[in-house]
Amino acid sequence: MKIVILDGHTLNPGDLSWDGLAELGELTIYERTPPELVLKRCAGAEAIITNKSLVNREVLSALPQVRYIGVTATGYNVVDLPFCRENGITVTNVPSYSTSSVAQAVFAHILRFTHRIEEHADSVKAGKWSSHPDFSYCINAIDELEGKNLGILGYGEIGQAVAQLGKAFGMSVLIHSRSFHNDDPAHGKALLLDELFAQSDVLSLHCPLTPETENCVNTQRLKKMKGTALLINTARGPLIDEHALADALDSGTIAGAGLDVLSSEPPSPENPLLNAKNCFITPHYAWATIAARTRLMKETVSNLHCFLEGKPRNNVIDS
Repeated sequence: MKIVILDGHTLNPGDLSWDGLAELGELTIYERTPPELVLKRCAGAEAIITNKSLVNREVLSALPQVRYIGVTATGYNVVDLPFCRENGITVTNVPSYSTSSVAQAVFAHILRFTHRIEEHADSVKAGKWSSHPDFSYCINAIDELEGKNLGILGYGEIGQAVAQLGKAFGMSVLIHSRSFHNDDPAHGKALLLDELFAQSDVLSLHCPLTPETENCVNTQRLKKMKGTALLINTARGPLIDEHALADALDSGTIAGAGLDVLSSEPPSPENPLLNAKNCFITPHYAWATIAARTRLMKETVSNLHCFLEGKPRNNVIDS
C-alpha cells in the first residue's frame, strides 16, 4: 500500500517516529502541502493521512485508487465525507487524544492571571527582590480560585475535564450545554446562556462551532460579564466576535482573556486581539503536548492497521 502524509509536521515536528506507519506500506511524508499540490502528491496513493490539508471532491474524483483517509485530529471537516461515502472510502479520526492536555492548558491560562508568575519571576531576575526592603512583594494583586464560579460553555469530554480541575481548586461549576439541563451535584449547576455569562468569574468555552454558536461571545453578552471576569477559549476562534472582545478588554468591561484559538490561523497582523489589553494568546497549541501527540501517533497507526485487517475503527462515516 502506498501511504502519503500531507502535513506531517503538525503531528510530528521531529520528536516522534513514523516507523509504525512505515511498517504498513510505502510511506511518503510531506511536512506541509499547499492546496495546489495535494492532487499531485497523492497520485497513486491508496491511503492519505492529513491533519489540515483539504481533501475535497475535486481531488478525490481524480484519485480512484484511494481507499482510506486518516485524519490526525478529532475534527474531520477537511474531508469530503459525502464523496467518500458514495465511493466506499473509509475515513477515520482520532477522538479524545488531547482531552487532558487541553484542560491543562485552560488552567495554565487561568493561573497566568491569578499568580502572574512570569511578571514576578522577571522582576526577581531583574534584581527587584535583591534590592527590596521586604522579604516579599507583589507587583500586582494576586488571587485564588477557591470559591469562584467557573462557567463552562459546552460540556463534552474537555468541558467535563475542565470542570473536574475546577472542583479540585475549590471552584463552583456552572454549565450551559445542549445536553445538560438539570443541576447535578456530581457535575454543576445548569444555567441559561446569558446567566452563565453574568455569573461566571471565569468563563471557558468548549462548545462546537455551529451557526448557533458562531459569535456567541459578542458585545451584548460581554457587557453582562463581571468586570473582574476572565474569558478562556481553547475551542474555536469564531465563537468570539474578536472586535467586540478587543473593545471589552480595552475598556475594562472584563478583566482579561486567555485564547489558544483565533478566527483565522495564522492570524492577520490586523487582528484586534493581538494588541488588546490583558489578552494573552497562544498559537493553537493546547492539544500538542508530547503525551497527546504520542497518543495521536499511536491511534493513527492503529486506525490504518485495523483498516488493513478488515476491521476499521474510528470510522467517522459509520458513526
